[in-house]
Amino acid sequence: MMTEPETTGPARRTVLLGAAGAAAALALPRSGRAAAVAAPKASLWPEAAFKATTPDPALKALWGSSSLTPTTQVKMDAPDIAENGAVVPISVDANEPKITGVALLARHNPYSLACAYEIPEGTSPAISSRLKLAKTTEVIAVVKSSGKLYSTSKRVKVTLGGCG
Repeated sequence: MMTEPETTGPARRTVLLGAAGAAAALALPRSGRAAAVAAPKASLWPEAAFKATTPDPALKALWGSSSLTPTTQVKMDAPDIAENGAVVPISVDANEPKITGVALLARHNPYSLACAYEIPEGTSPAISSRLKLAKTTEVIAVVKSSGKLYSTSKRVKVTLGGCG
């Protein structure tokens, strides 16, 4: 004769649903004050810079200037040939004083500005990223230091499927 298993507590699914609900409740802000504090930071996002289709307007919208000074103090490591344009590794470092920002641009992408970083004072400006390149293009690394823009660039040949 078979006997029914004895139930000693709530079903596993009920416990998991309760735990998920509690986690979701804890993730909510305690008051509208937390959401109001986050809103000003979002408004600082330079939308016009990321929508620009060429480097000059992107830099003008990002930092108020597009006047670049080529320098050997900005080092960029990028492949000569990217076998896959969807994931092109790029790294940038600089030896300029008082660096406050770094940006990577791809001249022939649909939108030139690929990424931009604010660099806190005293922080190493070493950046590594993976860019999506539409086609063979010039990749430009720009460093903002003491209010001036310093740059270096490299042509990267894309041989397979980028973002275009």
